[in-house]
Amino acid sequence: MQVSMIAAMDKNRLIGNGPRIPWKLPADLRHFKDMTIGKPVVMGRKTFETLPKPLAKRTNIILTRNQDYEAPEGCIVSHSVEDVLKTAETLSDNNELEMMICGGAPIYEAFLPYASRLYLTQVHAAFEGDVYFPAFDIEDWNEIERIDCEKDKKNPHAYSFLFLERK
Repeated sequence: MQVSMIAAMDKNRLIGNGPRIPWKLPADLRHFKDMTIGKPVVMGRKTFETLPKPLAKRTNIILTRNQDYEAPEGCIVSHSVEDVLKTAETLSDNNELEMMICGGAPIYEAFLPYASRLYLTQVHAAFEGDVYFPAFDIEDWNEIERIDCEKDKKNPHAYSFLFLERK
């Protein structure tokens, strides 16, 4: 099983302002959907609760310390990183499954040591906020692909899609 992380961040690694994403970038939302569809997605309870409903066509795994937490039908609740990893392994017969870690910050921090791939959207601007992607050493990663995109009518900020694999 491959553990991958997907996140959008500004040039200072900012990913949120409280429960909100501090920018509008429809291309990144489309990218997120394209990259996660058909795969298990792992997120913390707080991140999950910002969504209007579970993410469609994906197995939603919610990580929470709350032993009494009841998720909506079709979602899986886990209480530790190890529990998430075991659960994800049961979802694939051939162990070629790619599990997508979707946030928030404590979840990214907990899974970074297990991640073999990062799908990062770098928004080429700085925003106000209080939630950051964990620091990591770029020297530990190979850049496999980079797609640079200019701002346009629908996407008011320049951005890049980065695909990194652990060395």
